[in-house]
Parts: sequence; structure tokens; C-alpha cells
Amino acid sequence: MKRLRPLIAAAALCLAGSAQALTIFACEPEWAALARTLAPHAQVRSATHARQDPHHIEARPSLIAALRRADLAICTGAALESGWLPMLQQRAGNAKVQDGELGMLYAADEVSLIDPQPHATPGPFAGDVHPEGNPHLQLDPHRLRSVAQAIAARLGHIDPGHRDDIQRRWQAFDADWQQRIRAWEERARPLRGLRVATQHSTFDYLWRWLGVDNVADLEPQPGMPPTPGHLQGLLNRTRAQPPRAVVAATYQDPQSAQWLASQLGSATRLLHLPATVADDANASALATWFDSLLNALLAVAPAAPSAQAQTPPTQP
Repeated sequence: MKRLRPLIAAAALCLAGSAQALTIFACEPEWAALARTLAPHAQVRSATHARQDPHHIEARPSLIAALRRADLAICTGAALESGWLPMLQQRAGNAKVQDGELGMLYAADEVSLIDPQPHATPGPFAGDVHPEGNPHLQLDPHRLRSVAQAIAARLGHIDPGHRDDIQRRWQAFDADWQQRIRAWEERARPLRGLRVATQHSTFDYLWRWLGVDNVADLEPQPGMPPTPGHLQGLLNRTRAQPPRAVVAATYQDPQSAQWLASQLGSATRLLHLPATVADDANASALATWFDSLLNALLAVAPAAPSAQAQTPPTQP
């Protein structure tokens, strides 16, 4: 028994330490990836993954339990999770992660949003209504950087014992991220003016950042499934000058995008793009994600004229 006492004491200390570990609940994978980058000592749980529509998630018992244990919840806000997060908060009964508390952080509160709809009225036929603006802000790396800074600051208040380490990690992330943004913007120059048709406003921040021209939306209203009549109207309007790509997110049903791309002919490509990171536990997940988006778009961009083609022929 005497030999077992030190082992029992050590096990008790380990259990106590694990019970006190910082626990973070992220509504979307991009915020989980940022949380892991800034606080690798924390236990992080993402409520969704890249093949799920974050507007429509089931408030499962496992998510309720995860939110009940959380010291910090990081969500997008701007009504993106309005169909499921309030129910999670209510059933979890965790005072730390209620709206207005230190443990509840909404990314949309930390940046300006595009396309606000102040007069929009929610209803069964209104689609996805976001009065504050488009919530898919993670697709702008500049706004994502601002959210990362806000997460680092909030983590420092919630976990003061790791504040210095979190701050160092934020500074390292920020320096690397700004360098990457400059490199991405240089690479993306051929994308300015690229014409695309998309399903939903998921990628609108990406288009604005890159200067891509979104000429059509496959949805008759945001969040409403494409209808045959609406798709036929898009085909009639774009056939004379077809977009270079029809874009759908990987979580969306691809049939409508496939149909429109096939009807527009070989000049138009079909692209399925991820709206978030594929693996939030990967240390390079965020950078890899933006690299993949640029690679896919550059693959459908018109080829730049060669230097030989730009040089006028010499006179004989």
C-alpha cells in the first residue's frame, strides 16, 4: 500500500490538472484552428466541419455537453448560428458562455461586415437573413487576422497563467500571416476581373479581396435552394458571356452548379471550394486552406499573354 500511495497521489494530481485545463468550444473549424494556434495547451472542440452547412446544425447531446464544459466559446455571430446556438446555450446551462459574458466571443463583433440587411424580416420564405451583414468573414484573411487578435486578447483574460505565451504566439502568427497575405495578393493578380457564378454568398469576402466579379447567384434568395426556373434564367443571361467558373461550397448539393456549368460549355469550369479548413488540428490548416483556394481559382483564370505574344513583330 505504501508503494501505491505515490502513484495514487500522482494520478490525482494529473486528474486535477486535466480538470483545470482550458476548454474551448468553437462553432466553426476556422475558429478552432485559430484557438489551437494561440493556445495549444487548451482542449478545443469544433461543433462543425467543412462538409457541414454552419447555418443548419443539430443541437446534439454531445455538443451540449461540450459547451457545458467550455471556458470560452468562439462563434461567428451575425445570425449564422441563430438556428442552433441559442438552444445549445440554454441546454448547456453554462453561465460562462452566455451572450455578453467574457467566455462568449463572436467574431462578427470584431470586424466590419459587408452587405448589411437592416430592413430584412426573418420568415419561413425569407431564406438566410443576416441584418448585421454577411457572416462568412473568415474568407477575408485581413478580417481573420483581426479576429485572431481578439481571440488572443480574450484568452489572455480567461487564462492569465498563459497570457505571455499566448501573446508570443499571436505575434508570431501575425507576422507570418501578414507575410502570407502579401504573397497571396501578389499571386492573385491574374484573378482581378475573373467572372464567376456562385451558389450562396459564402465566398463574397473572398471575391472582394481578390477582385473577382461574381456575376450570378444560383440561389433565388440567400439560403433558398436553386429552382429550375431561376437556373434557366441565369443560363439565358450568361450564355453570351459565360463565367469562367461556377462555384459551390463543398457542403452544398453540387447538382445545380453541375447543371449550369455543363450547359454553359467548355469555357466554364465547375469548382467545389472549401468554405473553411479541412483539419482544424493541423498547425498549417489556415494557410493550406487559402493556398488551396488560390490554386483552384488560378487554374481557371485566363492565361496571361506570353512575352513573345506581347512583342510586336519586326519589319522585314
